[in-house]
Amino acid sequence: MHLYLYFYTMGEKKCPHCGKWSKWKTNINDKCEFCGNYLSSRDLEYHENRQKDIQANKEQWIFYIKETDSKFIADLKKVGNFFYTIYMAIITFLAALIAALPG
Repeated sequence: MHLYLYFYTMGEKKCPHCGKWSKWKTNINDKCEFCGNYLSSRDLEYHENRQKDIQANKEQWIFYIKETDSKFIADLKKVGNFFYTIYMAIITFLAALIAALPG
């Protein structure tokens, strides 16, 4: 079975840089055997940009705990995040209840 998985996940992909076919294990970090460039350079660029956006969104969150925050501020942010989660759960429950009542 292990051999089956090896061959199943192994394939070839045409390098967008040199145009030759290279072994590809469906990983965005795979490189061309011939020129050494990434086989999925657009996917890798998209993935890096997406990771930057995710990190920026986390840092903009009001309850994001920074390394420079004191213990007291970090605890306040944890409590705030807890109550925000409870609030959103109640609102979601009420919205589901209102949606289910008519029919």
